[in-house]
Amino acid sequence: MNDEGERIEPFSPRRRGTVDYMRAAGRRSNVHGLVEIDVTEARRAIRAIEAEEGEDVSFTAFVVYCLGRAIEDHPDLNAYRDWRGRVHVFDDVDVNVLVETEIRGERIGVPHVLRGANRRSLRSLHDEIRAAQESPDPTDLSRWAELALRLPGPVRRLVWRLPQWFPRRWKDTAGTVAVTSVGMFGRGGGWAISPTNYTIQVTVGGIGEQPRLVDGDVRNREFLHLTVTFDHDVVDGAPATRFVRRFGELLEDAHGLDSWTET
Repeated sequence: MNDEGERIEPFSPRRRGTVDYMRAAGRRSNVHGLVEIDVTEARRAIRAIEAEEGEDVSFTAFVVYCLGRAIEDHPDLNAYRDWRGRVHVFDDVDVNVLVETEIRGERIGVPHVLRGANRRSLRSLHDEIRAAQESPDPTDLSRWAELALRLPGPVRRLVWRLPQWFPRRWKDTAGTVAVTSVGMFGRGGGWAISPTNYTIQVTVGGIGEQPRLVDGDVRNREFLHLTVTFDHDVVDGAPATRFVRRFGELLEDAHGLDSWTET
């Protein structure tokens, strides 16, 4: 803190990496869809499990579970386009999520890849997310990585061309689909839109109550706000719409929560 009441801090290598990612992702042909999903039944089932088990259920794990099943029903979306114009389609749905953990005394979100989410149980996804939250930072920067992040920006940002140059390597490093959340710490509805380096990214917004006609009666229901982002170079509008419809059906049906005890 200087005499003028101003604190000057160094710009961390992690933030530099975030800036590089956002600039590179902003160059893609992203299309954003804003959707509302009635998650009343899912939230009711989650509260019942929490009362019985005595532990919080990861809502992110539930979203990832439904996402994996929806993409399995529409496998052509689990793909990257390379620099030669070819589309690489993968069997495993590897979902990159942001996991909040403590790093050097600060709580921040770090990326963690849930492998084969389309073949996993909901409980196993939940357990892995909780383990990642309690473990040391899995992406703690090495000395060489920190040095790399001090290179000139145009050189650093070449790494974000990996999906086009080496789709398989990018999948092995960062997954095939991304889920990010901006609503997990707040209340009320709302969307968020951000660029992405993935063919599909789901941004989880807030949950708010709205009236809905159910069996002839108007009732308050809980609606989840989602932003589903597609790379239009890989995915056309009609397949994207069918995928979002299926994804929404699974979320509304509380898919997987009835088999919570399965490993």
